[in-house]
Amino acid sequence: MSRVSRRALPGFGLSLGYTVTYLSLLVLIPLAAVVARAGSLGPAEFLDAAWTPRARAAYLLTFGTAGAAALVNVVLGLVVAWSLVRYEFPLKRIVDALVDVPLALPTAVAGLVYATLYAENGWIGQYLVPLGVEVAYTRLGIVVVLVFTGFPFVVRTVQPVLADLDAEAEEAAAVLGATRWETFRRVLLPTLIPPALTGFALALARGLGEYGSVVFISSNLPFQTEVAPMLIAARLEEGPASYPAAAAIAVVLLGISFALLVVVNLLERWAQRHAG
Repeated sequence: MSRVSRRALPGFGLSLGYTVTYLSLLVLIPLAAVVARAGSLGPAEFLDAAWTPRARAAYLLTFGTAGAAALVNVVLGLVVAWSLVRYEFPLKRIVDALVDVPLALPTAVAGLVYATLYAENGWIGQYLVPLGVEVAYTRLGIVVVLVFTGFPFVVRTVQPVLADLDAEAEEAAAVLGATRWETFRRVLLPTLIPPALTGFALALARGLGEYGSVVFISSNLPFQTEVAPMLIAARLEEGPASYPAAAAIAVVLLGISFALLVVVNLLERWAQRHAG
């Protein structure tokens, strides 16, 4: 007698078909088109377009600022998520809602606001510039706006994990004589590392492709404040003849980004096994 496979929700084949179709239309086909356009160049032409000194400076700035912003977001996100989960304070719901503002606010608006605030005569910049701290139109400004755009990803990734943590485990550690640092390192940290790495990966991915906010806070100077997405846009503005060069830069950026995300995912899986 044959066994009939029963699932809680019917239509698995249809759902899988829709998933593969939309994934292909929205992700795989556009990426394949970019690779195909870059592939129209020969190996020497590809290197000439994607590995120029200007392009290498843009790659270094892109990954450096995105990585620095993601690290800052991990620290800030852990603190904010901990405060929202473990403490009660006035206007807590409003603060919780404000975490999602960077997701709803157009990034171009965020970049314009930060450039205005931190300009030499801005509300904040007028106090920082005399001290020698320049934010607007500098690399520091790029990091600041990337922290703003990537911040919610860390908070929303860590927050559910903190909410599921049992406070009794911390109390038991304290009763057994563990200090606060030992409790954090042995009880909390192994559980928080996987979601923190996930939040780091999401914030990093957002920062690598960010354009709208960076274009306003950065002066877009080659070799100084020009990130890779802005270099791609510059190549596209040169006309159809430069489209393959823009695609080549995009392929290099995509390849390095994919490799970094794979490494982060491997670290996340290792941390999950270690926590288990």
